[in-house]
This record gives sequence, C-alpha cells and structure tokens, in this order.
Amino acid sequence: MFNRRFDAAGALLFVAVMSVLPLVFSNNYLIGILTVSVIYGMWSVSWDFMSGLTGRENFGHSLFIGVGAYTAGFLNTVWGLSGWWSLPAAMVMCAIFAVAVGFPTLRLKGPYFALAMLSTAVIMQRLMLIFWEHTGGEEGINGIEPLIRSQLGFYYFALAVLVAVTALLLAISRSSWGLILRAIRGDEATCQAAGLNVTFYKIASLVISAAVAGAGGAMYAHYQLQVSPQVFAVVMSITIITMVYVGGMASIYGPVGGAILLVLLTELLRTFGEWRLMIYSCTLILILFFLPNGLIAPTWRRVKAKLGRSQ
Repeated sequence: MFNRRFDAAGALLFVAVMSVLPLVFSNNYLIGILTVSVIYGMWSVSWDFMSGLTGRENFGHSLFIGVGAYTAGFLNTVWGLSGWWSLPAAMVMCAIFAVAVGFPTLRLKGPYFALAMLSTAVIMQRLMLIFWEHTGGEEGINGIEPLIRSQLGFYYFALAVLVAVTALLLAISRSSWGLILRAIRGDEATCQAAGLNVTFYKIASLVISAAVAGAGGAMYAHYQLQVSPQVFAVVMSITIITMVYVGGMASIYGPVGGAILLVLLTELLRTFGEWRLMIYSCTLILILFFLPNGLIAPTWRRVKAKLGRSQ
C-alpha cells in the first residue's frame, strides 16, 4: 500500500513540476525544450516497453518515429486532412510496419531482430532520398500545419499524452502480460515449454511500442512543421536507447526521466561551446559506468525503500 501511494505521489509531483515550469519562467525557448523532451519521453517509454521488458533490443526504433512523422506530413500536406487524423493514422501505419518486420524476425534467436530493425530504418531513410519527387528529398516535407497553434497549449497536450501513455504502459507492465514479457527476457525456452505463445507476445508488444512511437513521431512533425529523412537516422535510435539506460531499463517510468534529463542537459551545456559534446559524453560514460542499472528508476526505488523502512 505504501509503495502505491508513494508512486502516486511521485507521479503527481512530476506532473505538477512539469506543468508549473513553463508558467514560472514564461520563456518560449524553455517551452520548446520541454516540449521536445516530452516527445522524447514518449519515444523512450515506447522503446522500453518492448525491448526493456522482453530483452529483444530494437536498434531501429527510429523506423517507427519516421513512419509516424511522414504519415502525418503526407496526410496534412498532400491529402489536406486535419492534423488530428495524423495520430491514429500514424499509429496504424507503425503497427503495420511492426508486424511486417517483427513477424519474420522475432521468431529467430540471436541479434537478427535488432539487425533487421536497424537495416529497415536505414533503408527507409534512403528511400526518402531516392523518391525525392514525392518525399521532398533532403529538405523533406514542409508546410505541415500545427495541431495546436499555441506553443504552451501544444506543450500541455504533449505532456498529457505522455502521462496517459506512461500510465497505460506501466499498468500493462505490472499486469500478467508484463510478467510474461519479463519471463521471456529471463528464459524464452522455458516460456515456450510452458505452452506460452512467445512469438505472439513479442509481436504484440512490438506493435504497442511502434504505435506509441508513431504517435510521438506525428506530434513531432506537427510541432516542427516539417519532417526530413533525419528522423530515420540511426543516431535517433541510439539517443533513445541511451535515455532508456540512463532512466533505468524495464522500469517504464525511468526512461521518461532519462529523456527529460538528457534533453535539458544538452541545452544547458550549450554555454560551453565546442566543449559541450565532450562534457556530455563524459557525463554519460560516468553514469553508465558507475550506475549500470540507470539513474532515475534505481534512485527512486532506493528512496522509496528507505522511507518504507522508516514507517
């Protein structure tokens, strides 16, 4: 009972802080940074739901981000549909891609799934350049309409979506479904011997992960008002994976904190000029070396355990 109340209090505190920050500083630049960090939080929590729980790491998560972003771009600029249709459309398209790639690769053992996802993301990035007449090439698709014209309004919308998605995925991860996914990570062969349809659970979790990432990609496109092939870049996937590791893998809520922390850290280090990248890299190395289980989620668990013993 204490753990649930403490987690609920922590969630409320997080939402309160993230809600008040833009009002306290009233700075459009800060609001922009916070909005981007919230979208990265969606991408990180979606990666952690599938790869963190099952142990099948996805090195091409940018595939779903890019598909969602380009779906939003095409629907809005080519077909003239309202941006609000982009979110469900992006989720459906990403779910289709997840089944198409995951069905043949998640049946295999070893690194085939990770390599397949990485290769597909790279191929999609090249296709966006090859078919430049339709995709805009390196410049991408421009002139995408905003979902919400108020920058502050869009931020609160993105924050609400992040909170809802995190709560949903956290509830699933703590259900019998999440227990099965963790069991697959621990010993897939034993799960198969017990009669579980391991392939179904892995593909279903990938579909959910892809749908959330696609929705985040569509939101990102409507926030930036354009989309380019860079959303498919491998560095995007690596950045998300790093955020998950810093936040704490398989915790669901940890990657949200990791994403916001690293996005804010990147902006704070801009004052160091050319030293920014070195300081950022050294900070990540120190975190990953001395805290291999992550920073956010393990710290929260330790605080909760310490306060629980004092009750």
